[in-house]
Order: sequence, then structure tokens, then C-alpha cells
Amino acid sequence: MESMLYVWIVLLVVLIIVEAATAQMVTIWFAVGALAALLANIFGAELWLQFALFAVVSAISLALTRPIVKKMTKRSVKPTNADRAIGQDAVVLETINNLESTGQASVNGAVWTARSSDNSVIEKGETVTVDRIEGVKIIVSRKNAPVNNN
Repeated sequence: MESMLYVWIVLLVVLIIVEAATAQMVTIWFAVGALAALLANIFGAELWLQFALFAVVSAISLALTRPIVKKMTKRSVKPTNADRAIGQDAVVLETINNLESTGQASVNGAVWTARSSDNSVIEKGETVTVDRIEGVKIIVSRKNAPVNNN
């Protein structure tokens, strides 16, 4: 039984360290369960009861606090100024060629790396429409061409 005392202490310490090192709550529920098992060990509980307490207390802690934690850490997606470029006209500054990974276009005064939505080559000086944004690239199509959102 004494060896389990050290197991529960080590587990509790490790779980608290992991919790302290992470940005979100990920192990605190198990730390509470380990504390319950440690206390059970100190009071002389059987091994099966220690494990049962660990599991049950961890599960109850998780069930009671997880909704609150999720609510507190919920991140909402906020549109950026870049989203305004979608649907706007752009002028091709450098020929767009997806196979050669070349192309730039200017949208609302900002220069973007550009790729063609249908893999066609679009020449410098053409006017295009911004279909979507993927990372730091705009995906464009020739003006009045059907939009391909694949």
C-alpha cells in the first residue's frame, strides 16, 4: 500500500505540472481524482477503491466543470479586413500561373499572392474577381467567370 502512496503523489504532482504548463485546462480533473485516491490510500482504502475513486472523482470533476471551462475559453471567429476582399475586383500585377506558383494581384490597394481558381493562366493587367482567401493567398477567377469554391 505504501508504494501506491508514492504513485498517487507522483501522479498528482505530474498532473499539476502539466496543467500549469498548458494554456487550457486539460489535466486538472485527473489531478483532483489523484488527490481523492491519495487520500483514500492515506486512510487505508483497498487498491480497487483507490482506482475507483480516481476514475469516479475525475469523471465527476470533468462533468461538472467542463461546460464552464468551454464557455470561458470559447473563441469566436472575428472577420478581418481581409475578408472584405472577397467578391471584389482585383488587377493582376504578375501573371498568375498555378503550375509555376507565380502571380500577384492588387485588391483595394493591397498586393496579394494570387492563384487561379480554375488553374488557368491569367495575364498581367487583367481584371479578376476574388473568390476566396486561403491563408495569405487570394484565389481569383476571370471577371464574370463562374465561381469555383472547391
